[in-house]
Amino acid sequence: MRIRFWGVRGSLPSPLSPTQVEDKVATVLRHALPEDLADSHSRKRFLEGLPPWVFGTVGGNTACVSVDIDGFDEPLVFDCGSGMRELGSSVGGAPPNRYHVLLSHFHWDHLQGFPFFVPAYNRLVNIDFYSPRAGFEGDLSGLMKMPYSPIQLEDMPAKKKFHLLEAPISIGPAEISFKHLNHPGDAYAFKISHVGRRFIYATDVELTMQDFMRDDENASFFEDADVALVDSQYTLMEAIEKFKWGHSSYSMAVEFAMTWKIKHLVLFHHDPRSDDKKLYEMLQSARRYLKLLSAGSGLKITLAREGMEIIL
Repeated sequence: MRIRFWGVRGSLPSPLSPTQVEDKVATVLRHALPEDLADSHSRKRFLEGLPPWVFGTVGGNTACVSVDIDGFDEPLVFDCGSGMRELGSSVGGAPPNRYHVLLSHFHWDHLQGFPFFVPAYNRLVNIDFYSPRAGFEGDLSGLMKMPYSPIQLEDMPAKKKFHLLEAPISIGPAEISFKHLNHPGDAYAFKISHVGRRFIYATDVELTMQDFMRDDENASFFEDADVALVDSQYTLMEAIEKFKWGHSSYSMAVEFAMTWKIKHLVLFHHDPRSDDKKLYEMLQSARRYLKLLSAGSGLKITLAREGMEIIL
């Protein structure tokens, strides 16, 4: 199972400003000493010691994650944020014959990439959409009506099917299950299970005590997941200030992962106002918080970045 990250934000941030670029350059210069630049070995050692946020950027596209299952050449795609354009543009030569698109919910930042998904304009491609929301074909087509879009959903040549999820299903060799999340307008988490490996996509959730309750429903869905992508948009103070906005803090995400013995937590759905420096500071804070909770924990914590891949 290969998990690839095409969009990781909650809504589109501004591009890197000249000031932010200057901050990255200034950080490099501030750390440099003459002996750090003496030869190739010292320069390499110097670069390895710099804070990670100075190298490139976490990315500015909204939510889209793809999963490739071993021996199955039909990608599973979670959400249609602006990162979906990057996914479509990455396909070299002939695209896969079929995509399976699972929609967590229908807020704009999770749909806005679909009109720009190049494979949708190929009549040889099939796209299967899945959601537990009744009538969701109309929700998606409503995004692409005049005067908002010059292209309507029915004008896109790819063959499209819409599947209402009412129970767990199989897509190829993988089993897909889903669970309702606490988010304005409703949202759903998805779980892929395949040959003993489990990946959870749980973006856009404001975690509550219900999510920590050790009942059969929670345990069967969350417990012992190998990788869980979890909404961690805010610091704890921001989450308190934005109560009922539908998103969680990184500290709540860590507690959630610890509760359900998740092996690898991926911090996801970054606030558009959080620059790279702040996001990496949140990652370090999450790791320090984990040590406070359980110094011997084997939980791995990663910051979602565009272009990142995780192999299960």
